Amino acid sequence: MGILVVGTVAFDAIETPFGKTDKIIGGAATYIGLSASYFTKKIDLVSVVGDDFPQETVKMLQGKGVNMEGLQVMKGQKTFFWSGLYHNDMNTRDTLVTELNVLADFNPVVPASAQEDEFVMLGNLTPVVQEKVLAQMKNRPKLVVLDTMNFWMDVALEDLKRVLKKVDVLAVNDAEARQLSGEYSLPRAAQKILAMGPKYLIIKKGEHGALLFNKEQVFYAPALPLEDVFDPTGAGDTFAGGFIGYIASTKDVSFENMKRAIIYGSAMASFCVEKFGTERLLNLTQKEVEGRVQQFVDLVQFDIDLV
Repeated sequence: MGILVVGTVAFDAIETPFGKTDKIIGGAATYIGLSASYFTKKIDLVSVVGDDFPQETVKMLQGKGVNMEGLQVMKGQKTFFWSGLYHNDMNTRDTLVTELNVLADFNPVVPASAQEDEFVMLGNLTPVVQEKVLAQMKNRPKLVVLDTMNFWMDVALEDLKRVLKKVDVLAVNDAEARQLSGEYSLPRAAQKILAMGPKYLIIKKGEHGALLFNKEQVFYAPALPLEDVFDPTGAGDTFAGGFIGYIASTKDVSFENMKRAIIYGSAMASFCVEKFGTERLLNLTQKEVEGRVQQFVDLVQFDIDLV
């Protein structure tokens, strides 16, 4: 019993101030699965692609310990495609092309071998699809993490609120937290969102780090200052994969362990942005991962004598 990862497996075309790509492999589930694979080899992926998706990528993910039994391949159809242009600050982007293709009618099917997974990572998809996945689990998972975005708050808010009652952790960025709660203050926003159902809330702030809330506590993790950020695409999903991968490897869902998981997730995200697409995530070593985590520890560790 491992991690069930649900999300997109897709093609991306990206342009940043550092260059541009033609179609490359992307998608939330791809980034989550690759990132989590550095912590556990028990990962079940549920997604959908067209028959234009390369078989060598499927084999690559399998080689990383990702079980692809739940990947639907739709004959005669095309894989989801997204193209984006990042501005100089790398925090804002324009979506140039979105082709839903197979995603338009995606009906997730969780394989029997994955229906007892203890950890579930619901990547950014329509809330109805996320809810369908939870309905197929045989038992209540030990931890359910949900990622979402402002688009679903605009067009499917009631569906999203219904799913929020069934999850343990919600992960959103600061703008999404403000939109969902109607509060500008992030601590106030967090308490309103936690009242909607989740026990924990992660607010991602990009180059300014991440916040972890429950009803009584808050934890802040900085982002690592990087000289070069080539491509932010997938950084949030890579963060999520590192977060749930670490928790699954320790089987500890306490707030204290989630603080450590936030650091591991942040470390994985810092690798992701150093190259285009998934390139940097493909050949990391455990030594590199631990070294990057140590950099985060060194960044915030200090002694102080209180007078």
